[in-house]
Amino acid sequence: MTDVTESVDVNVPVNTAYNQWTQFESFPQFMDGVESVRQLDDRHTHWVTEVAGVRREFDAEITEQHPDERIAWKSVSGDTKHAGVVTFHRLNDSQTKVTVQLSWEPEGVKEKVGSALHVDNRQVKADTARFKRFIEQRGTETGAYRGEHPAPRPGGFGV
Repeated sequence: MTDVTESVDVNVPVNTAYNQWTQFESFPQFMDGVESVRQLDDRHTHWVTEVAGVRREFDAEITEQHPDERIAWKSVSGDTKHAGVVTFHRLNDSQTKVTVQLSWEPEGVKEKVGSALHVDNRQVKADTARFKRFIEQRGTETGAYRGEHPAPRPGGFGV
């Protein structure tokens, strides 16, 4: 299992940072390797990624969502086993700390070598930096979803 945690301070209010993160279909604009994310319903997304020449498609389920606080998810289909949580901490009226925690099981030689060399850590760090630039340059979110989902039941795969 590989775990990565990365934080970035963004110069936007907590609701702006959170609202933008709920716009999953915009992820390819700041996440390298994410080709597309399609929102299927209020709790499910379909992802297409390509990292180091390895293409993957999978579905993810949002397991917990609390506006301006956190979003957690886990994969539910495909050959990619991963889970994550993003938390949003108000620093002041115009600054927010965004913390991304990911956990996944590398598959195949390329992914296992990349994980051993901490390529995934650098990728998440670069993606959070791109998110910072993306939201600060815009100054406002591209949309918002303010729905709330409870915490997952014990025993599930998660962070």
